[in-house]
Amino acid sequence: MGPGCAYGFAGGGFPPDVSTVAVLPFDNLTSEPTLTQEVLEAVRDAVESRLGLRAAGEGSADAVVRGRITRYEPDLPVAYTGNEQNQVTVTRRMVQLAVSVEIVDQRSGRTLWQRPSLTVDGDYDPGNEAEGRRRALEKLTTDIVDGAQSQW
Repeated sequence: MGPGCAYGFAGGGFPPDVSTVAVLPFDNLTSEPTLTQEVLEAVRDAVESRLGLRAAGEGSADAVVRGRITRYEPDLPVAYTGNEQNQVTVTRRMVQLAVSVEIVDQRSGRTLWQRPSLTVDGDYDPGNEAEGRRRALEKLTTDIVDGAQSQW
């Protein structure tokens, strides 16, 4: 990182005047209440550690991240086995998570990055939905970070 680089992220990131961010809890339109906190923590970690922004309160942050969790499917079958008696066993399942997200520059009111419909999934062994959810959240944060970096 060269001396004149004020915002601490090599190879991308936000405009130089954006150094602090507030990640607001996403509106949760699903019936899965724990998603609100899980998505908030995952997005906050990603924006702070991988985009190099510092956390700040909504009132003083240069930018805010806000969004909506629009869909959560916890139990989609993705792989099967069958036997001679035509009994089918699901061997792999998947969670699917859909969100809309935007990052807004609070001073100018300009949208820095947005995705109105971002869908991610994570597969898991039957009975281990938490693993699938963790994988889906990793993809979600990677998509947000990569998308935000590609803007500048």
